[in-house]
Amino acid sequence: MDKLKKNFSFIAISVVIGFMIAIQFQTIKKPVERDTRDLWQLREAILQEKELQSELLTEIRSIEEKLLAYESKQKQSKEQALRDTIQELKNEAGMTKVTAPGLLLTIEPIIEEIQIGTEISKAVSPELLKRLLNELNMYDAKYVSVDGQRIINTTVIRDINNETKIDGHALSSLPIEIKVGVDNIETAEKLYNQMKVSKAVEEFFIENLKLTISEPNPGITIPAYDNPIRIRYLESMKANEGGNT
Repeated sequence: MDKLKKNFSFIAISVVIGFMIAIQFQTIKKPVERDTRDLWQLREAILQEKELQSELLTEIRSIEEKLLAYESKQKQSKEQALRDTIQELKNEAGMTKVTAPGLLLTIEPIIEEIQIGTEISKAVSPELLKRLLNELNMYDAKYVSVDGQRIINTTVIRDINNETKIDGHALSSLPIEIKVGVDNIETAEKLYNQMKVSKAVEEFFIENLKLTISEPNPGITIPAYDNPIRIRYLESMKANEGGNT
């Protein structure tokens, strides 16, 4: 029995050694394959790699240009939004000329009073003019000018040395034109109908003045406010205030 085991072990060891010798012989017989391409084939392969690299670089540049264009567009969009906001604020402040549907009102002396030699009014009083402007605003007047002077929120109408002045501009002679602009022609027609039945005509008549109201006009041009706008009770803001930019 021991002899059988020894024979079996000898056979197993012999098989393993034989298998290892066979593998070594096969390895020596078939060495690792080497790159047998010639010089021109290698150069062609390198050229293809360079072309691929060039294409990748071109694509990268294209993407970078698109990103720069997008960033520039965003910047321009912000600048345009800022310009639009500034323009809107100027429009609201009355600093731009406006053409809109509206009415033309004229203040002039009463002809009948001139014919009979009665002393006529040479100008409209501040109180009468203010009442008229308040009534126009009540009926949705959006843009108003008096004798070529744009009326804004800070406009001052007062009597200085028996002379009516609008922000320093003297209403020294008649007739006086009042231009009124509104949002649309429908509002202009509504304003016309309301002013035709207004007491303003009677109030001017009492002062020996005639208030004439024209029919709605699709294009009334109101001049821009050309005087300095005085701003009070405002302080300059420091550079680190006002939020992030």
